[in-house]
Amino acid sequence: MATIIERRTVPLKADAFERILSAFAVVLIAAVAAALARGQAQWHAVPGMVWAHIATILVALTLTPVILLGRRGDTRHRQLGRIWVAAMLLTAALSFGIRFADPGGFSLIHILSIWVLIQAPLLWHTARTHQVARHRRSVRGLVTGALLIAGFFTFPFDRMLGHWLFG
Repeated sequence: MATIIERRTVPLKADAFERILSAFAVVLIAAVAAALARGQAQWHAVPGMVWAHIATILVALTLTPVILLGRRGDTRHRQLGRIWVAAMLLTAALSFGIRFADPGGFSLIHILSIWVLIQAPLLWHTARTHQVARHRRSVRGLVTGALLIAGFFTFPFDRMLGHWLFG
């Protein structure tokens, strides 16, 4: 009887790109923490929906380097991944309640929220069905677009965190 050996085509260790994503996540966490510290005098004026949004995104940001740099495929990775996906979904859902620029309307950033609401469950599905390469691409895409690029755009253009950090 022949033995079938499964070959992994995607290495499970973090590569250079994932280390860079992790480093940027840490930098973004530090920027958010600094902005929150500097804006403490204005916390009372921030709606609860915004605080919930910040809290869920901080959970996802904090877990990002832990998951990307840690061991893959074990129980810890799966549990942290579930929390990360839940945080991303909740962050995206909460964004629909935050509409400062056009009360009652939506902005371009809400397109990203729709994308996250679609992609996060697909990411979870690829993990559950052991589609490792697809899962890895999905994770990289969500981290790059929904966390880091979107996170960068929370600082310029006189947005709240940007105003607190640089104002």
